[in-house]
Amino acid sequence: MTLSRDLLRQLQSQSPAEAWATIFKHAWGVCSAPFAGARPESDVVRRDREVADLDLFLATAGWDLWASYESSVPRTSSVLADWWTTRSSGRAILILDGLSLREIPWILSQAEARGFVVHDARATGAELPSETTPFAKAMGFAQRSALSSNGAAAGHRLPGARTEVSNLPWDDCTRSIGSEPDWLFWHEWPDRDVHDFKDAGEGLRPLILKASDQLQSESFWRLIARLAEGRRLVLTSDHGYAASELFPDAGTDHADYLKRTYKSGRSSDSSQACAPMVPPIDLAMQTCHGHYLFVNGRRKWKSAGGYPTLTHGGLSVLEVAVPFIELSKKGGA
Repeated sequence: MTLSRDLLRQLQSQSPAEAWATIFKHAWGVCSAPFAGARPESDVVRRDREVADLDLFLATAGWDLWASYESSVPRTSSVLADWWTTRSSGRAILILDGLSLREIPWILSQAEARGFVVHDARATGAELPSETTPFAKAMGFAQRSALSSNGAAAGHRLPGARTEVSNLPWDDCTRSIGSEPDWLFWHEWPDRDVHDFKDAGEGLRPLILKASDQLQSESFWRLIARLAEGRRLVLTSDHGYAASELFPDAGTDHADYLKRTYKSGRSSDSSQACAPMVPPIDLAMQTCHGHYLFVNGRRKWKSAGGYPTLTHGGLSVLEVAVPFIELSKKGGA
């Protein structure tokens, strides 16, 4: 599948901010539709390949849009901070580390089936690079672990929030939620599974099967219900991930450079220039978090131990676009 002629013309004629809004809206539309059959993992792979058409555009004709990403895309960190200030109390945020647009259908369908009201559902943008620590810093925390046991210092962007970070089972997390009116809870799933399933022979399909079980489980929705008890809840993520097993191999003339520069990763905090190629295979960018080199688009190459089947940190739509879902109990906050 390729981008429709109308969508391509639209992207080429719009301002950077309008083009990014179109890209995020299109990706959300592709990924958020209800699953059609009994094999959601097949639907997810098909949708991933459909979003690849956006990545191909961004890596070739539209690569210059990445220079405007930080100034054009509503980033999750700022959207959360703005949302927090619009409500005086009764606020909760659940960050699922590494949650991508692929997992949206389970959340939306289960929310409706379990009697929640969805007030807002859209894609917002990760930090560059699309990693955990840049997002934590954008929220005013030194790192993710600072949230543990309400240990975050004052001065972050969610004043008054009780904070916690955990990788415990959902029911254990639910029991840790007290009666405080304002909560920020950061859970390390599904990023832990992204890293567990990154080896050859694993990858996107087993990850999606695990996500299906988790996001439809009674224990997960008990946590959602507890956080939404007397509170308006936002469910979001710090970054998405790339199903790099689906990426094409970089050409021989590019692979040595990519392996030398990025090892088995997708970005590098290097001050060097990118490779002198047009369209570029990587981009050098001064971001809010420093100067980085980024792999441009969907590329993989041979590396020691094998290139990971799942990763994040580079420049592709499903690495940088994340869910932002605001919900409440019916008749609640």
